Amino acid sequence: MDAVRVSALRQRLAGTGWLEAAGGFAATLRRSVERRGAGELLLVGTEVYEPWHLAAHLADEAAWSAVPRLAPTLLRHRPPAAAPAHLAHGLPRLGEARRGATVLVVAPGAAGAPLLERVQDARRHGATVLALDGAAPGAPGELGGIAHERLAVGTADEEPFDLAQHLVSAAAGQPAGRRSVLDRLAELAGRLTAAPALSRW
Repeated sequence: MDAVRVSALRQRLAGTGWLEAAGGFAATLRRSVERRGAGELLLVGTEVYEPWHLAAHLADEAAWSAVPRLAPTLLRHRPPAAAPAHLAHGLPRLGEARRGATVLVVAPGAAGAPLLERVQDARRHGATVLALDGAAPGAPGELGGIAHERLAVGTADEEPFDLAQHLVSAAAGQPAGRRSVLDRLAELAGRLTAAPALSRW
């Protein structure tokens, strides 16, 4: 995401309501990880989609914004045996999620019954469940009845879904009532041009 793209986005998204929707969802995410007694942020995708990109941006935001709990634990459906420690967490970790934990599900396509069951169990045990999915806004979708809050992108196409993740991670890194999401993205674009990203992903 560079300054030219941010400028184009500013024009493209003006008046669509998308910035407000992404900002509201991100504010819920930030409040969830900052509240008293908050536990870890568990980030999980589907069998065919691992949200590496969002994991990297949230880890960077955690460092830049001094909100360490924004750094997620990425849960993988089949972590290889030789994976480094921070990439070796599997779905059984969802079974350990209790009150205070936040589960962020990223599903551009079908989540699948096994994942939905585990996420439902996490919610039943008190975890806050947030979902970013490819269903149409207003449509129930697979995660509609499980998530406490959901941002429906309306498409599983790579570019818009990637954009949604950029907007959410950028907005989560700034306190409520500060600059617009796109101002935050412009700042981040400048940082990433001047220095390498901080994340280990």
